Amino acid sequence: MTAFRKFLPPIALVSALALVPIAATSYAAADTTNYQELEKFMAVYQQVKQHYVVPVDDHTLMKGAIDGMLSSLDPHSSYAEGADYDALKTLIDGSYGGLGLSVGMEDGTVKVISPTEDTPAWKAGIKSGDYITHINGELIYGFTLDEAVEKMRGKPGTPIKLTIVRKGRDKPFDVTLVREDIKVRPVKWEVKEGIGYININQFANGTGDATEAAITAIDKATGGHPLGYIVDLRSNPGGSLDEAIQVSDAFLDSGEIVSQRGREKDDIQRYYAKPGDMAHGLPIIVLTDVGSASASEIVAGALQDHRRALVMGERSFGKGSVQSIAMLGDRTALRLTTARYYTPSGHSVQEGGIDPDITVPQLSDADYKDRPVTREADLRRHLLNQAKVDDKLLESDSTTDPRFKATADELKKKGIDDFQLTYAISTLKRIAGPATPTATIAKKGQ
Repeated sequence: MTAFRKFLPPIALVSALALVPIAATSYAAADTTNYQELEKFMAVYQQVKQHYVVPVDDHTLMKGAIDGMLSSLDPHSSYAEGADYDALKTLIDGSYGGLGLSVGMEDGTVKVISPTEDTPAWKAGIKSGDYITHINGELIYGFTLDEAVEKMRGKPGTPIKLTIVRKGRDKPFDVTLVREDIKVRPVKWEVKEGIGYININQFANGTGDATEAAITAIDKATGGHPLGYIVDLRSNPGGSLDEAIQVSDAFLDSGEIVSQRGREKDDIQRYYAKPGDMAHGLPIIVLTDVGSASASEIVAGALQDHRRALVMGERSFGKGSVQSIAMLGDRTALRLTTARYYTPSGHSVQEGGIDPDITVPQLSDADYKDRPVTREADLRRHLLNQAKVDDKLLESDSTTDPRFKATADELKKKGIDDFQLTYAISTLKRIAGPATPTATIAKKGQ
């Protein structure tokens, strides 16, 4: 079995796949002594071959058996061959025709985890928590997640109609989109009121370099005097572990960034920051929400544990498991969950996610109270956190925070279309103190 590359996908993605490297040798040898179970399998196989109402070829039966075996493990283990493998490789390469959606499965229905910024889904106003019930008028209830995702992919420039069910709406509604060649620019930056704003929307190849370039550009744009940095990881479904480590390292001077632990007690890999904080110790706020997953949680957890940044916004997705992808043959690959990852303090992100230091609701979204959210803990057969923490009571607290009474309409009249970002800017300005004259320059770039 030859390692292809390893990933940390939070969910099935219509937009991007998350990646994490680990060694192929971590796969445990199959137990070949339990012949009774194998005999049961062969007995069922023979019955199907001989008596099923229509003939079924061996390949179909074997693939079905493999798919069933992996689906019984957890939501992130799967098998890809032929066209499925080509689609997987296309996602890895980061360019394909699609909509820009991260989706999961809930009780047989496709549920939106998050849209990716500047993609057709994001522009059409599709939101986290929406349910997709029909594609081009075809009911997709009971489809596998891969089948539904495949229907949403397609040639750039071709239209597609999604039927959406949204909590708070009386009836389903249709959204017509046009597929695009999704080439997500992973990092964007600008200077807002003297603060360096870095928006990281996925951890694809080059994200670490682009983040370092953004810090350098912000430093130049402010004459070397930014007030601090806001690192926006909202709706970022994850990506390469290497890129997450490089992004974390850009803001850290030393210490552990993340550890990765397999099934054996001594199967532990640790990753550390190198000397040199590119942000020169200036204050940092990291923005997260329910769509911040896997590699995003590595960065947020590392900066939070080292008290290098305040995490602000909403609790993250809670995807703390590692998937390895290995080649099995020509155009066939296995994606298998092989480890968990932990923040520097030893906290497992699995299920619980990263809790913000300051919880700030997205008041500029009129649906934020009614919109259902999906996290790792909501997925069927998800890995359990070995130190289970139930945050439902905390999240169901209905007491109104006096700081967060404004309605979306009231904020819109004030010109505020992103309350969480506005609150982060005002908080960082209070922490940093008054701006220097050169810190009011605004410039955008990558």
